[in-house]
Amino acid sequence: MMFPTKKGIKALTLHALPFSDAVSDQLPLSQLLRLSLFQISVGMAAVMLLGTLNRVMIVELGVMAWIVAIMIAIPVLVAPFRAILGFRSDNHRSAIGWKRIPYLWFGSLWQFGGFAIMPFGLLLLTGDQATGPTWAGEVGAALAFLLTGIGMHMTQTAGLALAADRATDETRPQVVALLYVMLLIGMAVAAIIIGTLLRDFSQLRLIQVVQGAAVMTIVLNVIALWKQESVNPMTKAEREAAKPLFSDAWRDLTTNNSAVRLLVVIFLGTLAFNMQDVLLEPYGGDVLGLSVSATTMLTAMWSFGALVGLGLAAKWLKAEINPYIMAARGLLVGVIAFSAVIFAAPLDSATMFFAGAFGIGLGSGLFAISTLTAAMTLKTGSLAGKGLALGAWGAAQATAAGCSIFIGGALRDVVDHAAMAGSFGPGMQNVTTGYSVVYHVEIYLLFATLIAVGPLVRTHRITKQEQSGRIGLADFPT
Repeated sequence: MMFPTKKGIKALTLHALPFSDAVSDQLPLSQLLRLSLFQISVGMAAVMLLGTLNRVMIVELGVMAWIVAIMIAIPVLVAPFRAILGFRSDNHRSAIGWKRIPYLWFGSLWQFGGFAIMPFGLLLLTGDQATGPTWAGEVGAALAFLLTGIGMHMTQTAGLALAADRATDETRPQVVALLYVMLLIGMAVAAIIIGTLLRDFSQLRLIQVVQGAAVMTIVLNVIALWKQESVNPMTKAEREAAKPLFSDAWRDLTTNNSAVRLLVVIFLGTLAFNMQDVLLEPYGGDVLGLSVSATTMLTAMWSFGALVGLGLAAKWLKAEINPYIMAARGLLVGVIAFSAVIFAAPLDSATMFFAGAFGIGLGSGLFAISTLTAAMTLKTGSLAGKGLALGAWGAAQATAAGCSIFIGGALRDVVDHAAMAGSFGPGMQNVTTGYSVVYHVEIYLLFATLIAVGPLVRTHRITKQEQSGRIGLADFPT
């Protein structure tokens, strides 16, 4: 009888781990998991800015909603600068040869600084101020959100570029997929911990929680960047050599028509899928009369659909299906899903509504993974490096996501106000009209994205080597 050896057990254990196929000689498992910690800190910051502080400012602190909206929009407004940050990290010159680590470090400091001053700026917004100018609260809070937003974008762009540098061509899709999953884990864990700590709200507790997040940002990111980039001293001539201009590198990237069209596809598709983010649960309550517990299940249905989409993407990538064809499939699923949501109202069918929520998750999951795979295999010119390409991808996605939520909410409110005032006639004078218009606009945007992705399906060819690696998400425990 043969017993497994210690080496065999170790190999079996590593292969059984999720994302074990992301490991390579250039990026061992311990260093990969350590590097992924920067996504935990970014996920924590996203929860703080877009979730927790949003509610705290409006409910507990009594800040006016329009001021809160402006503050939350500030990190989105700086998202387009991710392309510049990525380009700068591509061409950074230092005596020891580091390119990504300085941007990871200074991004961490910006994020830390924003969190450090944030609670005091928020408390001043309430009017609880004994001395100083009356505008100090607005300026302090805006500065805090700006610093945190810049730090998040700088950290994530440099971190993704560093991971892309260290990964091999075969493991790069799995590495980036692991980093995406770590972002989701960071958001989930941060939401639970922060929500628990702020259950008994007080101004002192707010200061402790936000500044605790600042400390955790530094701790996680220092662990993540430690010894991730080898020392490769530059000569004086290399350090003093003329750096390429951003305009030249951007022109080099956009000379590739596929790159430009891909950015358009990412922006339009993200805009189309995300406009319903703030409307899905209110639609279920206002139009179909669902209870709070029932509408809460919509998030679970959407998440389950997204996981199914990721699993299908993994299977189809393994079968060497063109990722742009996969993106088109995701868009078509989205058209059917949004149609189901629209028809759920006249048919008064909660089942169709939940099926639509599942379909939205399925379509968006397929679209996200397929465009991410296409972006990672995108061929750039001599001046445009990985940092610029990933920065442009992140800028397009983050900007579209931020704009879509605002557009969706504002469009619904404007149309609903006009409809209830009778501007569209008595037949449209009901609560369904505003939601229906938004979902119709999303369908039109999905068709526009299909038009944009069409030429890419015809012209793009990915080699077998580029598509042979598994995406690594299908085996992740759910």
